[in-house]
Amino acid sequence: MSINITMPALSPTMEEGKLAKWHVKEGDSVSSGDVIAEIETDKATMEVEAVDEGKIGKIVVPEGTENVKVNAVIAVLLTEGETAVAAPAAKPAASPAAPQPSATSGSTAAAVPAAVTMPTATVGSAAAPVPQKATAPAPTASTAARVFASPLARRLAREAGIEIGSIAGSGPHGRVVKSDIEAARVGKGALKPAPAAAPSAAPSAASAPAAGMSRQQVTSLYAEGSYELVPNDGMRKVVAARLTESKQTVPHFYLSLDCRIDALLEAREQINAAAPKSKDGRPEYKLSVNDFVMKAWAAALMKVPTANATWAGDAILYHKHADVAVAVSVPGGLFTPVVKACDTKTLRQISEEVKDLATRARGKKLAPHEYQGGTSSVSNLGMFGIKNFQAVINPPHATILAVGAGEERVYAEKGQIKTGNFMTVTLSVDHRAVDGALGAEVLSAFKSLIETPVMMLA
Repeated sequence: MSINITMPALSPTMEEGKLAKWHVKEGDSVSSGDVIAEIETDKATMEVEAVDEGKIGKIVVPEGTENVKVNAVIAVLLTEGETAVAAPAAKPAASPAAPQPSATSGSTAAAVPAAVTMPTATVGSAAAPVPQKATAPAPTASTAARVFASPLARRLAREAGIEIGSIAGSGPHGRVVKSDIEAARVGKGALKPAPAAAPSAAPSAASAPAAGMSRQQVTSLYAEGSYELVPNDGMRKVVAARLTESKQTVPHFYLSLDCRIDALLEAREQINAAAPKSKDGRPEYKLSVNDFVMKAWAAALMKVPTANATWAGDAILYHKHADVAVAVSVPGGLFTPVVKACDTKTLRQISEEVKDLATRARGKKLAPHEYQGGTSSVSNLGMFGIKNFQAVINPPHATILAVGAGEERVYAEKGQIKTGNFMTVTLSVDHRAVDGALGAEVLSAFKSLIETPVMMLA
């Protein structure tokens, strides 16, 4: 019996991805464990392995296809004795089992089929007439009153002030899912046709996107030919949606203070000078200021454990370890790989792990578990000369520490004018999980540690 090879879910929150490359072609024989394809998400490129042995009977989704739904059939594997003619398993996926969302001009979400209608994603713009036919009938009074949506989509729509009934769902049977709400926030979601009795509802929804102007509205302000239009890739879309969600739903407040880092710089110099040399004469490790920051912030969270928290709606999670994410800039966006149990690791271990994570992040080689979760984040722009800034919280974290550049400053001490090296740090805090006094306490703990680095060893 033929076996359907489906689009894998590379993380619990993944809903779709790009089939970047096939390593096999129709007719090729494969064994269990053979790499047959590469899948790209907004964050990583992962390999897909064959789960059984057989022959590739049919490739349903060509390489390069984007917006491929999780669990959609991407190929058919023939078992021993079967031929390509005996492999009809992929056909059911070509026929929609339920009405599809209508295709709206300029909408990226409209082109995304339901999870069970995989082949429509392989034909690009040619698929547009199909969903139009499926949604041609206007909603009746009975169907308009009932909206199929996931609980998460309903909560996100409620928090964003979006009427969920106005959104065309891209999930199974037209179900509204998380990605539909995120698309609606940035003004690119597919909208349902307005009922005849309320003709003014659709224009108001279309003319006032939840998170800014649409592409058409923006481009109309500039002369044609005066700009280059570059469509956003999956990473940029996710970054935009998550940070928009953060600013719309997380009540931020900010705390700043200056840290004197003369002792830190001296300790760093001594440790690096004492590093053993490899055969080629190079030091085996070289600590950065950011390594000290990561260690000090993790230690501070453990000293003030009630600040090592995550807001969970009707509860707060208090974490037993400080899993600290570090913002890594990559072309087209950013990653936040997580140093797990950062509070238990040495400066050298943190340094080596951050370098490894950053290198693989820039090559999109991180596994989902390496950049998901975490209890807090550190964002350091000091290397760019930025003195101070306020970072946007990365949900579900309740805090993010923004680190500015170290610089020599003049200061007064006991009536004398002196000079020293200082850096400004700003803590962004989710007021739902961490109150002002608690935020100040954990930031003060960080200041004590970073100014007296020997205490990180205690």
